[in-house]
Amino acid sequence: MNLLSKIRKFLNWEVTPKPDPKLLPEVYPHLKVFRLPLILTVVVMLVGTLGYVLIDDFSIMDAIYQTAVTFTTVGFGEIAPISDKGRIFTINLIIAGFAVFTSAIGITIAELNKGNIVAILKERRMLYKIARLKKHFVVCYHNEYTIEVTKQLRKNHIPFIVIDPRPEIHAWAVENKYPNYLQAEPHAELTMLKAHLSSAKGLITLSSSIADNIALIASVRLFEKEHFLPRPYYVIASAESMSDVEKLKKLGSDTVVSPTKLTAQRVSAMAARPDMENLLEEFLYRNDNPLNMEEIVVPKYSWAVLKKLKETHIREIANTSVVGITKKDGKFISMPKGDVLVTSECKLLVIGTRDGMRITRDLLKQRIKPKELKFV
Repeated sequence: MNLLSKIRKFLNWEVTPKPDPKLLPEVYPHLKVFRLPLILTVVVMLVGTLGYVLIDDFSIMDAIYQTAVTFTTVGFGEIAPISDKGRIFTINLIIAGFAVFTSAIGITIAELNKGNIVAILKERRMLYKIARLKKHFVVCYHNEYTIEVTKQLRKNHIPFIVIDPRPEIHAWAVENKYPNYLQAEPHAELTMLKAHLSSAKGLITLSSSIADNIALIASVRLFEKEHFLPRPYYVIASAESMSDVEKLKKLGSDTVVSPTKLTAQRVSAMAARPDMENLLEEFLYRNDNPLNMEEIVVPKYSWAVLKKLKETHIREIANTSVVGITKKDGKFISMPKGDVLVTSECKLLVIGTRDGMRITRDLLKQRIKPKELKFV
């Protein structure tokens, strides 16, 4: 460890994350076409220097300077008297310099028109941005659902990456304001490494093809096992039919959304209870609503395990309300009374403000009885 690293560790300075060098696309193979102009430049400079030394008896430094001035056609003139042979040599040197510069400009324009170097530099910048992300979502395949999902993620300040193999992704990213995106096959291992999947919270696959979704879910679960990740990803998939929903769940998707089923449920709910549906629309889906609803998991080590719900005093401390408890075996208790026991790894359905949710999570994560209980 060098001195700079020790100073950073002592001051708790965070080093900006960088992508693995193996993931960065190579620029050098595309620079091979520039070798010929560089070689010709060196050859012309060498020939010009030797020519002025042999023809007009220039010193080495004067010969190099006179060659550079002549070769670049800047028009500084002669630094010392030149003979007729030297002037003929100078004319040929100017023509050679003009030819080298013309070919270099032509090669540069042709290479830039191909777009390879520009595309590689853009991808390198994007990989550096992605390497800084944590707890983000990887959204695969661009379509109408992707546009709406990313809008909501952006409104809720949740980082995300959009991946699509089609070249139009660059235009779509600009049009729909995707801050991070990749043109690649989502199910490839290299793509998952570039998307910084090891630090992601989850993955959303929204392809209209069930085969794409199946391949992606299988690849993600295999990626988890091969890289020994501490926690599984939360995978969300879309499916058109109910049979596809069951297939994707069996393959490892945590949640499968069926647009057909969701539409039918919302329409039937509006028809049966229009007032309640409007209330839920206002309560759950508006970003500016001060209230929030969330499931909070009680860890195994929490002090609240095997305590009665009223003994936790969550309402008094965090100003939140527990309206449901999901036991570890999946049994759900709605509107639990104060005598209900809080068990290990159960999920509390809590309603309250965002700050209240944060206080509740912090309260349940503590191993020993919180000091706040002394004041309630």
